[in-house]
Amino acid sequence: MFKKFAVLFYSIFVLNLVSAQHGEATTGEAPAQELSEKDKVTKENKEFIDHHLLDAHDFTLMVDKDGHHIGFPLPVIFYDNGFHSFMSNKEGFMHGEPTEVDGAYYVLHHEKIYKTDEKGTITLDKDHHPTQEKVLDLSITKSVLVIIFVAVFMFVLFVGMAKSYKKSAVPTGAARFLEPLVIFVRDEIALPNIGHKYKRFMGYLLTVFFFILFLNVLGLMPFGINVTGNITMTFFLAILTYLITTFSANKDYWKHIFWMPGVPVPMKFIMLPIELLGTITKPFALMIRLFANMTAGHIVVMTLIGSIYIFKNWIAGVAFPFLTLVIYLLEVLVAFLQAYIFTMLSALFIGMAVEEHEHEHHAAH
Repeated sequence: MFKKFAVLFYSIFVLNLVSAQHGEATTGEAPAQELSEKDKVTKENKEFIDHHLLDAHDFTLMVDKDGHHIGFPLPVIFYDNGFHSFMSNKEGFMHGEPTEVDGAYYVLHHEKIYKTDEKGTITLDKDHHPTQEKVLDLSITKSVLVIIFVAVFMFVLFVGMAKSYKKSAVPTGAARFLEPLVIFVRDEIALPNIGHKYKRFMGYLLTVFFFILFLNVLGLMPFGINVTGNITMTFFLAILTYLITTFSANKDYWKHIFWMPGVPVPMKFIMLPIELLGTITKPFALMIRLFANMTAGHIVVMTLIGSIYIFKNWIAGVAFPFLTLVIYLLEVLVAFLQAYIFTMLSALFIGMAVEEHEHEHHAAH
């Protein structure tokens, strides 16, 4: 309910901004009217939320009252007739100004690098998409940096946990917190959904569970970290589940897709494309579920905070901070819940692929 309420406010802000800008263009007055104070704040809130949700070529820790970004640059690496690299704090680059690299000019436009001229010209088509050539961007962006950090953190954490068990069967340090989660993944996710073959897939299930969990928790920090709200990230996680499911599947799994037992032959030809499509919709559901829930959570929290500056009255000053706290606490639960759901559905799909259908041979009895 609170999420729907906040998303509604976000939509209203966007509509107000669009209508205000449209009004400027259609008034017929010679000088364009300036936006009202409320519209300016609405526009700033929308731009801030959009910037928070996007990846970036630098890491911003905070913005001071003068609008200066406090953080650190990241390596910009791209391919265009050879590999090129420089730090993102190179003069003018993060401000969308043309940057010369080996005699050619490039410009950053909405966090994408385009080849341009000396003036930094960006030409837009009718859909407002740049017509300039886009380079192959291999930069260490904010999301990539966080992914590397989480990967290294998990490696150090679990290697240390494994070593601690060599000394004593009693968990110590971080293992005291992690062991119940590991047992939970084994007993409540892997075993019920995969069965006796679960050990083959425990490594993947534990990795994806803690990887998503740590990314979700970091996403609650005020640094604009939104890795699991990036559909590219959730796409590749879903692809991993799809590949493991596909290459681990037994003949019974494929038999139920291509030639379903116990089904009339005409219906088999009708069901075949449907079953094949089902193998694709499963990872698609994984991708969209994680992406949509985490993105919505970020939008809701920031929209509620932005509402304080939109309405500027004592009711908003009391109600919206309270709602923000409630939603934020709910997002902590969602961070764990989404890691559980993704891992559970992955285990379910894998279990369906490796399940033995011996009961069919005894169906006649």
